[in-house]
Amino acid sequence: MDEVPGNAARYRAGLAVRRSVLGDRHVDRAEVAATDFDQPFQELITEAAWGTVWARPGFSKRERSIVTLALLAALGHDEEVALHVRATANTGATREDICEAFLHVAIYAGVPAANRAFRIAKEVFSEMDGGEAAHG
Repeated sequence: MDEVPGNAARYRAGLAVRRSVLGDRHVDRAEVAATDFDQPFQELITEAAWGTVWARPGFSKRERSIVTLALLAALGHDEEVALHVRATANTGATREDICEAFLHVAIYAGVPAANRAFRIAKEVFSEMDGGEAAHG
């Protein structure tokens, strides 16, 4: 991306955090796939989610990862749950942390949401452990 939108410093900080959490491959794929139609959205999430929220000093990346997984699971955002389970390899959140987060989801957001999140996490763990040759 040649041009940096809006708040350039926040965008650059967000891009660095996004890369550190999701990995260069994921971010590079998202940038290459961006079109004129969704480029503003990519800029928004990089600046707002990653440059404003994830870059704040109050929580560690591990803590943000745990909170993010619980929220995504509670809301039923399956693709994002899988993405952020993979990201725990970079954030320091453990499988035990993920289990605890999903137990909270079961109580506060419902057993079906937690059941789905546990299933997704198990599939991702299998991929991460070399069990299945799924790439995503």
